[in-house]
Amino acid sequence: MKQLVRAFIAVIAIALALMYVTSVLNSEQGYSGGNTLTVYNWGDYIDPELIAEFEQETGVKVIYQTFDSNEAMLTKIAQGGTTFDIAVPSDYAISKMREEGLLLPIDHSQIPNLSHIDPRFMDLSFDPGNVYSVPYFWGTVGIVYNPELVGGKTFRSWNELWDPDLRNQILLVDGAREVIGMGLNSLGYSLNDTNEEHLQEAKRKLERLTPNVKALVGDEIKMLLAGEEAAVGLVWSGDASEIISENEKLDYVVPEEGSNVWFDNMVIPKTARNLPAAHAFINFMLDPEHAARNAEYVGYSTPNKDALALLPEEISGDKRFYPDEELLSKLEVYDNLGKRMLAHYNELFLEFKMHSK
Repeated sequence: MKQLVRAFIAVIAIALALMYVTSVLNSEQGYSGGNTLTVYNWGDYIDPELIAEFEQETGVKVIYQTFDSNEAMLTKIAQGGTTFDIAVPSDYAISKMREEGLLLPIDHSQIPNLSHIDPRFMDLSFDPGNVYSVPYFWGTVGIVYNPELVGGKTFRSWNELWDPDLRNQILLVDGAREVIGMGLNSLGYSLNDTNEEHLQEAKRKLERLTPNVKALVGDEIKMLLAGEEAAVGLVWSGDASEIISENEKLDYVVPEEGSNVWFDNMVIPKTARNLPAAHAFINFMLDPEHAARNAEYVGYSTPNKDALALLPEEISGDKRFYPDEELLSKLEVYDNLGKRMLAHYNELFLEFKMHSK
Protein backbone atom coordinates (compact mmCIF):
# COMPACT_ATOMS: atom_id res chain seq x y z
CA MET A 1 0.00 0.00 0.00
CA LYS A 2 2.81 2.39 0.96
CA GLN A 3 4.52 1.61 -2.34
CA LEU A 4 1.34 2.57 -4.23
CA VAL A 5 1.09 5.81 -2.29
CA ARG A 6 4.74 6.64 -2.98
CA ALA A 7 4.25 5.85 -6.68
CA PHE A 8 1.15 8.05 -6.80
CA ILE A 9 3.03 10.92 -5.12
CA ALA A 10 5.88 10.52 -7.59
CA VAL A 11 3.45 10.73 -10.54
CA ILE A 12 1.87 13.86 -9.09
CA ALA A 13 5.30 15.43 -8.56
CA ILE A 14 6.33 14.71 -12.14
CA ALA A 15 3.05 16.15 -13.45
CA LEU A 16 3.49 19.31 -11.40
CA ALA A 17 7.06 19.65 -12.61
CA LEU A 18 5.95 19.33 -16.23
CA MET A 19 3.24 21.93 -15.66
CA TYR A 20 5.83 24.28 -14.17
CA VAL A 21 8.24 23.83 -17.07
CA THR A 22 5.43 24.42 -19.57
CA SER A 23 4.39 27.54 -17.69
CA VAL A 24 7.95 28.90 -17.70
CA LEU A 25 8.37 28.18 -21.41
CA ASN A 26 5.09 29.88 -22.20
CA SER A 27 6.06 32.83 -20.02
CA GLU A 28 9.42 33.16 -21.78
CA GLN A 29 7.66 33.10 -25.12
CA GLY A 30 5.12 35.64 -23.82
CA TYR A 31 2.35 33.32 -24.89
CA SER A 32 -0.17 31.23 -23.01
CA GLY A 33 -3.48 32.20 -24.53
CA GLY A 34 -3.81 29.80 -27.44
CA ASN A 35 -3.86 30.91 -31.06
CA THR A 36 -6.12 33.90 -30.42
CA LEU A 37 -5.74 37.64 -29.95
CA THR A 38 -8.32 39.62 -27.99
CA VAL A 39 -8.63 43.26 -29.07
CA TYR A 40 -10.55 45.82 -26.98
CA ASN A 41 -11.37 48.92 -29.03
CA TRP A 42 -13.90 51.68 -29.57
CA GLY A 43 -16.94 50.79 -31.65
CA ASP A 44 -16.59 51.05 -35.44
CA TYR A 45 -12.91 51.97 -35.04
CA ILE A 46 -11.21 49.58 -37.44
CA ASP A 47 -11.72 48.36 -40.99
CA PRO A 48 -13.08 44.79 -40.54
CA GLU A 49 -11.25 43.70 -43.70
CA LEU A 50 -7.95 44.43 -41.97
CA ILE A 51 -8.84 42.06 -39.16
CA ALA A 52 -9.61 39.34 -41.71
CA GLU A 53 -6.29 39.97 -43.48
CA PHE A 54 -4.35 39.81 -40.21
CA GLU A 55 -6.01 36.50 -39.38
CA GLN A 56 -5.19 35.13 -42.83
CA GLU A 57 -1.55 36.27 -42.72
CA THR A 58 -0.81 35.08 -39.20
CA GLY A 59 -3.25 32.25 -38.54
CA VAL A 60 -4.24 34.05 -35.33
CA LYS A 61 -7.95 34.32 -34.57
CA VAL A 62 -8.97 37.84 -33.48
CA ILE A 63 -11.65 38.22 -30.83
CA TYR A 64 -12.87 41.81 -31.13
CA GLN A 65 -14.70 43.53 -28.27
CA THR A 66 -15.73 47.18 -27.95
CA PHE A 67 -16.19 49.86 -25.29
CA ASP A 68 -17.89 53.26 -25.41
CA SER A 69 -15.81 55.27 -22.95
CA ASN A 70 -12.31 55.32 -21.49
CA GLU A 71 -13.82 54.96 -18.04
CA ALA A 72 -15.66 51.76 -18.98
CA MET A 73 -12.49 50.36 -20.54
CA LEU A 74 -10.40 51.26 -17.49
CA THR A 75 -12.84 49.64 -15.09
CA LYS A 76 -12.97 46.37 -17.03
CA ILE A 77 -9.21 46.07 -17.40
CA ALA A 78 -8.59 47.02 -13.77
CA GLN A 79 -11.03 44.33 -12.61
CA GLY A 80 -8.96 41.77 -14.47
CA GLY A 81 -11.80 39.34 -15.09
CA THR A 82 -11.37 39.46 -18.86
CA THR A 83 -8.12 39.02 -20.74
CA PHE A 84 -7.27 41.58 -23.42
CA ASP A 85 -4.12 41.46 -25.53
CA ILE A 86 -4.61 44.87 -27.14
CA ALA A 87 -6.59 47.92 -26.01
CA VAL A 88 -6.93 51.40 -27.56
CA PRO A 89 -7.30 54.00 -24.78
CA SER A 90 -7.00 57.77 -25.09
CA ASP A 91 -4.10 59.88 -23.85
CA TYR A 92 -5.20 60.67 -20.28
CA ALA A 93 -6.40 57.09 -19.80
CA ILE A 94 -2.98 55.81 -20.86
CA SER A 95 -1.38 58.03 -18.22
CA LYS A 96 -3.75 56.64 -15.59
CA MET A 97 -3.10 53.04 -16.68
CA ARG A 98 0.65 53.61 -16.43
CA GLU A 99 0.28 54.95 -12.89
CA GLU A 100 -1.87 52.00 -11.82
CA GLY A 101 0.41 49.35 -13.34
CA LEU A 102 -2.18 48.15 -15.85
CA LEU A 103 0.16 48.07 -18.87
CA LEU A 104 3.07 46.00 -20.15
CA PRO A 105 6.00 47.70 -21.89
CA ILE A 106 6.07 47.40 -25.68
CA ASP A 107 9.13 45.85 -27.33
CA HIS A 108 9.96 48.34 -30.08
CA SER A 109 12.30 45.84 -31.72
CA GLN A 110 9.24 43.77 -32.66
CA ILE A 111 7.56 46.76 -34.34
CA PRO A 112 9.75 47.92 -37.26
CA ASN A 113 6.78 49.80 -38.74
CA LEU A 114 7.02 52.26 -35.85
CA SER A 115 9.42 54.16 -38.12
CA HIS A 116 6.41 55.30 -40.19
CA ILE A 117 4.90 57.36 -37.34
CA ASP A 118 5.29 61.13 -37.58
CA PRO A 119 7.72 62.17 -34.80
CA ARG A 120 5.22 64.89 -33.75
CA PHE A 121 3.01 62.16 -32.34
CA MET A 122 5.73 60.31 -30.44
CA ASP A 123 7.16 60.93 -26.97
CA LEU A 124 4.12 62.88 -25.73
CA SER A 125 3.45 63.78 -22.11
CA PHE A 126 1.07 60.91 -21.37
CA ASP A 127 3.71 58.28 -22.31
CA PRO A 128 7.28 59.63 -22.57
CA GLY A 129 9.37 57.48 -24.87
CA ASN A 130 6.27 55.50 -25.93
CA VAL A 131 7.25 52.83 -23.46
CA TYR A 132 3.65 51.58 -23.18
CA SER A 133 1.78 52.87 -26.21
CA VAL A 134 1.89 53.26 -29.99
CA PRO A 135 -0.11 55.92 -31.91
CA TYR A 136 -3.30 54.74 -33.62
CA PHE A 137 -5.48 57.80 -34.43
CA TRP A 138 -5.66 61.44 -33.40
CA GLY A 139 -8.14 64.24 -33.78
CA THR A 140 -9.86 67.26 -32.30
CA VAL A 141 -13.12 68.30 -30.64
CA GLY A 142 -15.15 70.95 -32.41
CA ILE A 143 -18.47 72.07 -33.86
CA VAL A 144 -20.39 70.48 -36.73
CA TYR A 145 -23.08 72.73 -38.14
CA ASN A 146 -25.57 72.92 -40.98
CA PRO A 147 -25.46 76.42 -42.53
CA GLU A 148 -28.90 75.96 -44.09
CA LEU A 149 -30.47 75.35 -40.70
CA VAL A 150 -28.81 78.33 -39.00
CA GLY A 151 -29.54 80.98 -41.63
CA GLY A 152 -26.11 80.84 -43.23
CA LYS A 153 -24.34 81.43 -39.94
CA THR A 154 -20.75 80.20 -39.55
CA PHE A 155 -18.97 79.40 -36.31
CA ARG A 156 -15.57 80.61 -35.15
CA SER A 157 -16.06 80.76 -31.37
CA TRP A 158 -17.49 78.50 -28.70
CA ASN A 159 -19.46 81.48 -27.47
CA GLU A 160 -21.60 81.50 -30.60
CA LEU A 161 -23.32 78.37 -29.28
CA TRP A 162 -25.08 80.59 -26.72
CA ASP A 163 -26.92 82.48 -29.50
CA PRO A 164 -30.67 82.51 -28.57
CA ASP A 165 -31.50 81.74 -32.21
CA LEU A 166 -30.11 78.22 -31.63
CA ARG A 167 -32.80 77.28 -29.13
CA ASN A 168 -33.29 73.49 -29.06
CA GLN A 169 -30.87 73.10 -31.99
CA ILE A 170 -27.66 71.76 -30.40
CA LEU A 171 -26.61 68.16 -29.77
CA LEU A 172 -23.75 67.48 -27.35
CA VAL A 173 -21.64 64.35 -27.01
CA ASP A 174 -22.35 62.70 -23.69
CA GLY A 175 -18.87 63.25 -22.25
CA ALA A 176 -17.78 65.14 -19.13
CA ARG A 177 -14.34 66.19 -20.38
CA GLU A 178 -15.75 67.42 -23.70
CA VAL A 179 -18.64 69.44 -22.28
CA ILE A 180 -16.88 70.86 -19.21
CA GLY A 181 -13.85 71.53 -21.41
CA MET A 182 -16.04 73.47 -23.85
CA GLY A 183 -17.36 75.59 -20.98
CA LEU A 184 -13.85 76.31 -19.70
CA ASN A 185 -12.49 77.12 -23.18
CA SER A 186 -15.39 79.49 -23.85
CA LEU A 187 -14.23 81.51 -20.84
CA GLY A 188 -10.62 81.51 -21.94
CA TYR A 189 -9.55 78.87 -19.39
CA SER A 190 -7.64 75.65 -19.93
CA LEU A 191 -9.76 72.55 -20.45
CA ASN A 192 -7.61 70.97 -17.72
CA ASP A 193 -8.37 73.78 -15.22
CA THR A 194 -8.72 72.65 -11.61
CA ASN A 195 -9.43 76.09 -10.11
CA GLU A 196 -12.76 75.70 -8.31
CA GLU A 197 -13.90 79.25 -9.07
CA HIS A 198 -13.26 78.69 -12.77
CA LEU A 199 -15.06 75.34 -12.71
CA GLN A 200 -18.12 76.82 -11.04
CA GLU A 201 -18.08 79.72 -13.50
CA ALA A 202 -17.99 77.23 -16.38
CA LYS A 203 -20.84 75.25 -14.84
CA ARG A 204 -23.01 78.36 -14.49
CA LYS A 205 -22.29 79.33 -18.08
CA LEU A 206 -23.12 75.84 -19.33
CA GLU A 207 -26.43 75.99 -17.46
CA ARG A 208 -27.27 79.11 -19.49
CA LEU A 209 -26.70 77.02 -22.62
CA THR A 210 -29.40 74.49 -21.75
CA PRO A 211 -32.26 76.20 -23.67
CA ASN A 212 -30.24 75.59 -26.84
CA VAL A 213 -29.44 71.94 -26.03
CA LYS A 214 -31.70 69.47 -27.74
CA ALA A 215 -30.04 66.41 -26.21
CA LEU A 216 -26.83 64.80 -24.98
CA VAL A 217 -26.26 61.65 -27.02
CA GLY A 218 -23.79 58.91 -27.91
CA ASP A 219 -22.95 57.40 -31.29
CA GLU A 220 -26.39 58.32 -32.62
CA ILE A 221 -25.22 61.94 -32.84
CA LYS A 222 -23.79 61.13 -36.27
CA MET A 223 -27.09 59.88 -37.64
CA LEU A 224 -29.08 62.73 -36.08
CA LEU A 225 -26.86 65.49 -37.46
CA ALA A 226 -26.53 63.91 -40.90
CA GLY A 227 -30.32 63.49 -40.95
CA GLU A 228 -30.78 67.19 -40.06
CA GLU A 229 -32.55 66.42 -36.78
CA ALA A 230 -30.48 69.23 -35.27
CA ALA A 231 -28.48 72.12 -36.67
CA VAL A 232 -25.33 72.04 -34.54
CA GLY A 233 -23.30 69.45 -32.66
CA LEU A 234 -20.31 69.21 -30.34
CA VAL A 235 -18.41 66.24 -31.77
CA TRP A 236 -15.06 64.57 -32.29
CA SER A 237 -13.42 65.28 -35.63
CA GLY A 238 -13.69 61.71 -36.93
CA ASP A 239 -17.42 61.72 -36.29
CA ALA A 240 -17.57 65.06 -38.07
CA SER A 241 -15.83 63.55 -41.09
CA GLU A 242 -18.34 60.71 -41.20
CA ILE A 243 -21.30 63.09 -40.78
CA ILE A 244 -20.09 65.32 -43.62
CA SER A 245 -19.57 62.29 -45.87
CA GLU A 246 -23.25 61.47 -45.31
CA ASN A 247 -24.47 65.05 -45.75
CA GLU A 248 -22.18 67.46 -47.59
CA LYS A 249 -24.23 70.46 -46.48
CA LEU A 250 -22.54 70.30 -43.08
CA ASP A 251 -19.21 71.79 -42.05
CA TYR A 252 -16.78 71.39 -39.14
CA VAL A 253 -14.71 73.94 -37.25
CA VAL A 254 -12.38 73.96 -34.25
CA PRO A 255 -13.17 77.20 -32.34
CA GLU A 256 -10.54 79.91 -32.18
CA GLU A 257 -10.29 79.90 -28.35
CA GLY A 258 -8.84 76.41 -28.52
CA SER A 259 -10.05 72.90 -27.86
CA ASN A 260 -8.91 69.36 -27.25
CA VAL A 261 -6.44 67.48 -29.41
CA TRP A 262 -6.62 63.84 -28.46
CA PHE A 263 -4.60 60.73 -29.21
CA ASP A 264 -5.79 57.14 -29.14
CA ASN A 265 -2.91 54.68 -28.85
CA MET A 266 -2.57 50.91 -28.92
CA VAL A 267 -1.42 49.38 -25.62
CA ILE A 268 -0.84 45.91 -24.20
CA PRO A 269 -2.73 45.41 -20.91
CA LYS A 270 -0.91 43.59 -18.12
CA THR A 271 -3.29 40.61 -18.40
CA ALA A 272 -2.30 39.97 -22.04
CA ARG A 273 -1.69 36.30 -22.82
CA ASN A 274 -0.40 36.47 -26.38
CA LEU A 275 2.46 38.94 -26.53
CA PRO A 276 3.91 37.82 -29.88
CA ALA A 277 0.52 38.21 -31.58
CA ALA A 278 -0.05 41.57 -29.83
CA HIS A 279 3.22 42.94 -31.20
CA ALA A 280 2.47 41.46 -34.63
CA PHE A 281 -0.95 43.13 -34.65
CA ILE A 282 0.49 46.53 -33.74
CA ASN A 283 3.12 46.21 -36.45
CA PHE A 284 0.47 45.12 -38.98
CA MET A 285 -1.70 48.17 -38.23
CA LEU A 286 1.30 50.51 -38.64
CA ASP A 287 2.03 49.31 -42.16
CA PRO A 288 1.42 52.45 -44.28
CA GLU A 289 -1.00 50.74 -46.67
CA HIS A 290 -3.00 49.25 -43.81
CA ALA A 291 -2.97 52.52 -41.84
CA ALA A 292 -4.17 54.49 -44.89
CA ARG A 293 -7.03 52.09 -45.53
CA ASN A 294 -7.97 52.21 -41.87
CA ALA A 295 -7.96 56.03 -41.87
CA GLU A 296 -10.23 56.13 -44.94
CA TYR A 297 -12.63 53.65 -43.36
CA VAL A 298 -12.77 55.22 -39.87
CA GLY A 299 -12.51 58.89 -40.84
CA TYR A 300 -10.08 59.95 -38.11
CA SER A 301 -6.64 61.46 -38.67
CA THR A 302 -3.69 59.10 -39.01
CA PRO A 303 -0.41 59.78 -37.18
CA ASN A 304 1.35 57.62 -39.80
CA LYS A 305 3.27 60.02 -42.06
CA ASP A 306 3.77 57.45 -44.82
CA ALA A 307 0.10 56.44 -44.70
CA LEU A 308 -0.86 60.11 -45.00
CA ALA A 309 1.07 60.27 -48.27
CA LEU A 310 -1.09 57.44 -49.63
CA LEU A 311 -4.40 59.15 -48.85
CA PRO A 312 -6.33 61.12 -51.48
CA GLU A 313 -5.57 64.85 -51.47
CA GLU A 314 -9.14 65.70 -50.50
CA ILE A 315 -8.49 63.88 -47.22
CA SER A 316 -4.84 64.64 -46.46
CA GLY A 317 -5.19 68.29 -47.52
CA ASP A 318 -8.35 68.99 -45.52
CA LYS A 319 -7.28 71.40 -42.77
CA ARG A 320 -10.45 70.78 -40.83
CA PHE A 321 -9.11 67.32 -39.98
CA TYR A 322 -5.37 67.86 -40.48
CA PRO A 323 -5.02 71.35 -38.96
CA ASP A 324 -1.94 73.50 -39.42
CA GLU A 325 0.60 74.27 -36.71
CA GLU A 326 -1.04 77.61 -35.85
CA LEU A 327 -4.27 75.92 -34.80
CA LEU A 328 -2.51 72.94 -33.22
CA SER A 329 -0.63 75.34 -30.95
CA LYS A 330 -3.98 76.36 -29.38
CA LEU A 331 -5.07 72.81 -28.64
CA GLU A 332 -4.55 70.84 -25.44
CA VAL A 333 -4.32 67.18 -24.54
CA TYR A 334 -6.58 66.09 -21.69
CA ASP A 335 -4.43 65.73 -18.58
CA ASN A 336 -4.91 62.90 -16.14
CA LEU A 337 -6.62 64.94 -13.43
CA GLY A 338 -6.48 62.25 -10.77
CA LYS A 339 -9.39 60.37 -9.21
CA ARG A 340 -10.69 63.21 -7.04
CA MET A 341 -10.69 65.90 -9.70
CA LEU A 342 -12.03 63.57 -12.39
CA ALA A 343 -14.86 62.62 -10.05
CA HIS A 344 -15.53 66.34 -9.50
CA TYR A 345 -15.68 66.95 -13.26
CA ASN A 346 -18.17 64.09 -13.51
CA GLU A 347 -20.26 65.60 -10.69
CA LEU A 348 -20.35 68.98 -12.44
CA PHE A 349 -21.32 67.29 -15.68
CA LEU A 350 -24.10 65.30 -14.01
CA GLU A 351 -25.46 68.50 -12.49
CA PHE A 352 -25.42 70.09 -15.94
CA LYS A 353 -27.26 67.10 -17.41
CA MET A 354 -29.91 67.28 -14.71
CA HIS A 355 -30.32 71.01 -15.45
CA SER A 356 -30.71 70.23 -19.17
CA LYS A 357 -33.74 67.99 -18.65
